[in-house]
Amino acid sequence: MSDRGGVSDREPVLLLADDRACSFSRYAVRALPGRLVLLRFAEVRRDLSDDYLDETAHVPAFWVREGVPLEEEAARYERWAAGLPVRPDRFCNPSEPRQAVAQRFAELVGLPHLTRRQVAWVRDKQAMKDRFRELGLRTADYARVFGPADVERFAERRGWPLVLKPVDSFACVDTHRLTGPASLAAIDFGAREWLVEEFLGGTEWEVCALVHAGRVLDAWPSAMPCRPLDIVDGAMNANISVATGEGPPVDLRALVRRVAEGMELDHGYVHMEFFLVDGEVYAGEVGVRLAGCEITANHGHAYGFDVFGATLDVYLGRRPALRYGRRCCAGDLLLPLPGSGVVRAVTSPEELARIPGVVEAVLKVGVGDVVTARRASHNASGYVHVTGASVGEVERRMRAVLDAFVIDLAPVPAAAGRRAGAAHP
Repeated sequence: MSDRGGVSDREPVLLLADDRACSFSRYAVRALPGRLVLLRFAEVRRDLSDDYLDETAHVPAFWVREGVPLEEEAARYERWAAGLPVRPDRFCNPSEPRQAVAQRFAELVGLPHLTRRQVAWVRDKQAMKDRFRELGLRTADYARVFGPADVERFAERRGWPLVLKPVDSFACVDTHRLTGPASLAAIDFGAREWLVEEFLGGTEWEVCALVHAGRVLDAWPSAMPCRPLDIVDGAMNANISVATGEGPPVDLRALVRRVAEGMELDHGYVHMEFFLVDGEVYAGEVGVRLAGCEITANHGHAYGFDVFGATLDVYLGRRPALRYGRRCCAGDLLLPLPGSGVVRAVTSPEELARIPGVVEAVLKVGVGDVVTARRASHNASGYVHVTGASVGEVERRMRAVLDAFVIDLAPVPAAAGRRAGAAHP
């Protein structure tokens, strides 16, 4: 491989699946000049704003066409990549919904990838929980269901409430807390494949980890002031990285190690949710991709290190140093998007940045934008990062932000303004 365009043949080049503008993709664009190629999917073009496309126009991007067999697109990519100064030799997919197609594409073009079995373990909720149990982990009781009668039979064993979710759901999209048979009336069982679970009490936690060469390098816990199912019904939408010893009384590295080794993971970013019930751990769900919302960035603020750089390292085949600085608690608070309409007024980032503890404020919408709310845990008009000495202090400061934040929406007129991608902070 020749050294062209200032790129050494010893430097890895990354193919990054890019289906939405996020902090990690923007970081990669800045950090890997001349060593980044974007993989995009035509069917989600609507989720990539014109501003983001302009911002990344200098980065080579291969668009997978909609409705064309993936094998044909992989062959077309091979011809296209032959014209690049250096073709990618590493791969990263930070997207949950694109997991299956992105990993299959990477396989077809000879890049490091998750196998089809691994994709099933991290995308199909039944296969995932089956694997958890094979690894000796407790889970909520669960069953595949095909209609209301199946759910009611499950309820005869486990009682109400229950949780119903698509087997390939993410961000609580189409996930429901069922309180009784009447809750089933609104569910379209023909539209998706479904899993029902018993509802667990206790405390829900998250843990993120980096895996390199099959080893868990470290694990970072996150507290959840409100559960995701409560968030989609209007509760405060926040996650708090806990670097101060307030985390759960669980050996988190051992927990993630059991999952990573059991799922035969060589490298990557692992995000896992679990419940602590009467001192016992119940595995919830796991993803092999960056955590949603701004959770990954929280860890950088809480531990005082370059978390996105460390994540890029493991996807580039390098072991990151993980040199931490100060320790605190740091969280991302997603700002409300209370409905759909045209933004008439919204609190500015400058005003939010003056609130104690706020270290970053980002708005995804502005006056005149047409916004569409979604019932999903990432539904938001923007976000703030908030730091503090404890989980309690961060949560209090977040509530002060919510008290100060105002967004006013008007009905959409016949001739609407530009549309903002507000549901994907």
